[in-house]
Amino acid sequence: MSVDVFAVLAEPTRRRILDRLRRTESSVGDLVDTLGMSQPAVSKHLRVLREAGFVTCRTAAQQRIYRIDPRPLRTVDDWLGPYRRMWADHLDALERHLDSQE
Repeated sequence: MSVDVFAVLAEPTRRRILDRLRRTESSVGDLVDTLGMSQPAVSKHLRVLREAGFVTCRTAAQQRIYRIDPRPLRTVDDWLGPYRRMWADHLDALERHLDSQE
């Protein structure tokens, strides 16, 4: 099944979860406390992120510990590449223009 990474990332709560997991592994309880959301709501978002491949989890005692898996973000990075080049070209042109004004 193909996953639309942009649809997954469109949800602000999922982006907040990824931001948190970028800094440190977290349990569901940690994420509930950090996000100020109910456990079922956080678990629902984690399920979507896990099914899309953005997070992995391991079991530690009776907790599930989640961590980010950056591989799906490569799709986003690949899509952004041409836009980065476009901006770099524009900024280079601006720099040349400003240099010519001196």
